[in-house]
Amino acid sequence: MLNLNDKFWENKYKTNKIGWDLGEISPPLKTYFNQLTNKDLKILIPGGGNSYEAEYLFQQGFKNVYVIDIAKQPLENLKFRVPNFSENQILHANFFDLDNTFDLIIEQTFFCAINPKLRAKYAAKMHSILKPNGKLVGVLFNTVLNEDHPPFGGNKTEYLSYFEPYFNPIYIEHCYNSYYNRQGMELFVRLLKK
Repeated sequence: MLNLNDKFWENKYKTNKIGWDLGEISPPLKTYFNQLTNKDLKILIPGGGNSYEAEYLFQQGFKNVYVIDIAKQPLENLKFRVPNFSENQILHANFFDLDNTFDLIIEQTFFCAINPKLRAKYAAKMHSILKPNGKLVGVLFNTVLNEDHPPFGGNKTEYLSYFEPYFNPIYIEHCYNSYYNRQGMELFVRLLKK
């Protein structure tokens, strides 16, 4: 297993080996965001990368959006694209060290990027940083991918084993509006903190 540290991810951005990056907001998340009415929600996008999702939310009037990433380059890219985005809400840090709470956390390629051995810790951490009635929403891969480097795949049964101790109700269903090259490979996830 590779050492998935900050140097690993910085190198991915420097060499432009960022195949997970759609270059735009993920369609399932755009659809979800478009039905949100409370612009005061405190939102986190962990492992946010270039974070087109944060950019879209900001443009829609959501000003309480936080992005955290272990790599600095994508955060700089976000600052360049959205100069009015609050610098205090762009966090260059390790997600597992985060000490804050949120109403909504958005999952978009972060879960598949971490070492699979950290998945149970991910679920526990998500639970701990969500406010009461907080939600974890996003997309997860529903396919076998790589075993020795990200992205790492999985399936609904595996995901339920991580999330059931911390969330109820749990909605994990096939994603009907995935990006064209992810059709049939994604699950839409909506989890409410227990």
